[in-house]
Amino acid sequence: MARLYECNHVPALRTITLLHMEAPARPTATILVVEDDADIARLLRTYLTSRGFSVQVATRGQEALEFCQATPPDLVLLDVRLPDISGYEVGMALRASPETQNIPIVVLTAFSEREHRLTAHNQVRADYLLNKPFDIEELYLVIRNQIDQERRRGHYHPVTNLPTGELVNARLRDLLISDGWRLALVRIAGFEHFTQRYGVVVGEDVLKFTALLLCDVVRHQGRNAAFVGQMVVGPYFVLVSPPTVIPAVIADLTRRFDADIRLHYGYRDLRAGRAPQMLLAIATIGPEDGPFSDIRELTEAAERRLVVTSAGDQSASSNPQPRNASNQ
Repeated sequence: MARLYECNHVPALRTITLLHMEAPARPTATILVVEDDADIARLLRTYLTSRGFSVQVATRGQEALEFCQATPPDLVLLDVRLPDISGYEVGMALRASPETQNIPIVVLTAFSEREHRLTAHNQVRADYLLNKPFDIEELYLVIRNQIDQERRRGHYHPVTNLPTGELVNARLRDLLISDGWRLALVRIAGFEHFTQRYGVVVGEDVLKFTALLLCDVVRHQGRNAAFVGQMVVGPYFVLVSPPTVIPAVIADLTRRFDADIRLHYGYRDLRAGRAPQMLLAIATIGPEDGPFSDIRELTEAAERRLVVTSAGDQSASSNPQPRNASNQ
């Protein structure tokens, strides 16, 4: 028999059921709880952790933004009242950044007025809104369904959490009927040799590093509206932005990749000069290179340019050179 606990000392919660728990849709999914009330935050952490989720807590809005930029969670549980900035501002900032714009957001609010609901839906583009006090069992079901829904759709890469699959395809389809864009296809040349030597887990760290680096470069160029995604298979990333942005992004990206990628190699391999060096192969394409009848033609055109660059990179990987190849 399930045991029911009343939480009268915390007005935001009604009941907590601790027994007969279903497994979450994604046992390793990470939830960021943005809540400044210590009692509510502690209870949410305890309850959601018991359901198999990994739970992080941020008590301030700026802290939440910094966490999401460094390690994007699978879902954000966002309170509106925060001590520094409002939850609405946090949500809008997440939607404005390429690496966090697609994270599901569940808003918790004690405000029931129409204007607050409209703000949550229109400006934050919240995936779900729950009024306080809320039923924690309902909250759990909302979280589980949101994460399960995104996982079933295959919208986000399981390693980097970047948009992938249909989200990338939809963005590429938009390019077929528009002007004023530039597509950059980025591949980590030498990645396969690297994973053969160091293993898949270390290779996943490289994918995460490259994804965060690409998003950080785009953000620092002041182009939060740019689209950053990842192909489902292989170490391929895509960037879509106005043409004027691409050269600066590529220059900064290759410089920082070259500077930091050595941290992933084995120390002894570096000293012996036998590290399977990775380089960035980059090809860019625009509407002037078309017309393209479908996204297959678009990606194949970019891939053809990339193959020429990658061939040079692969040969360089056995005789490392201190620069990245790019095709513009």
